Amino acid sequence: MMRLSMFLLVAIVSSALWLVHSHYESRRLFMALETARKENQRIEVDLDRMEVERRAQTTPLRVEQIARQQLQMRNVSPAITQYVTTTGAVNSTVPGKTSAAPAASGGAR
Repeated sequence: MMRLSMFLLVAIVSSALWLVHSHYESRRLFMALETARKENQRIEVDLDRMEVERRAQTTPLRVEQIARQQLQMRNVSPAITQYVTTTGAVNSTVPGKTSAAPAASGGAR
């Protein structure tokens, strides 16, 4: 009888310890899940904010403004156009420069 009592006591104590451990592990995993959910929500908010910023940065007016100011680009005009022929010669219509005659198109007849 004494052995059975000792066995049951050890079984109850080990069961209680296992219950405490599993409860602790469950709580730790729940907190990790909540932390991951909060991080996910923060990342989604950042993504939405960045999408709005990207849309604002890619408006045609903004692109044109950056092209003019930072890249010193200008609108195309016939006065500064260069034409490339299939022979590789460049015909320039930039004022002040002489341009070669355009290459004949088509073959000999």
